[in-house]
Amino acid sequence: MEPVPGVLLVSKPAGVTSHDVVASVRRSLPPGTKVGHAGTLDPFATGLLLVLVGRATRAQRFMMGLPKTYRAVARLGWESDTADRDGQLSETGRIPERLEIPVGEQLQRPPPYSAVKVRGQRAYALARAGEAPELAPRPVAVYRAELLWREEERAAFEIECSAGTYVRSLIAGLGDAYCESLERTAIGSFRLENADPEGIVPLAEALDFLPARALDPEEALAVRHGRRVPATGAGSGAVRLLDGPELVAIGEPRTGELQPVVVFSPR
Repeated sequence: MEPVPGVLLVSKPAGVTSHDVVASVRRSLPPGTKVGHAGTLDPFATGLLLVLVGRATRAQRFMMGLPKTYRAVARLGWESDTADRDGQLSETGRIPERLEIPVGEQLQRPPPYSAVKVRGQRAYALARAGEAPELAPRPVAVYRAELLWREEERAAFEIECSAGTYVRSLIAGLGDAYCESLERTAIGSFRLENADPEGIVPLAEALDFLPARALDPEEALAVRHGRRVPATGAGSGAVRLLDGPELVAIGEPRTGELQPVVVFSPR
């Protein structure tokens, strides 16, 4: 029997990969159950990981785009070739004068030790082999960056940013500094304090950050078969398509109509 499709809020410990967490959840479910996640955490990082179960995996790209909130501790006067504690560390003794992380839209170049693919290989694999892959900068946004405390050679920040932002690169951007610890405390409205690997958030509830469009019976039948319905002021982004309380599909605008791009409840 297929488990209830939805999202598990998992608190990832340090020293394991996001893939390890997904594999552990998969082993606890009936064979053949699809399991994925909505945003990788580096092995050294801790905190909130959204694990998608069953048909919820079809909504991965929508959850991947949610903003993230982190608490990061910077070690000052040191450098790391990976920008975190797992790299080659060297003490410089040069303490950054200004502990300010730029806020707003900006271009960020992914670090060489990242999972970005270069010529079909992960950048970190090339970096470990002695290459220095040149990665193109990408647009990211930092919505908020607050200095929480400073004690000698360490400083803590709370950072809210867009998906795809490398927080360790923001920390390294302070000057001579690397990210000593990193904890993800929120993804959109999901909070780390609510993490419970035993309690699944139903898919319809997990996607309530998307606006909704109610369907009449004829429209619901059309959507279940992948056919478009009028947009009727649904906005410019993705929309939940509902048959009463039931989540039927996610639709996206197409010239005045909504095209079902993910159908959860076909008939």
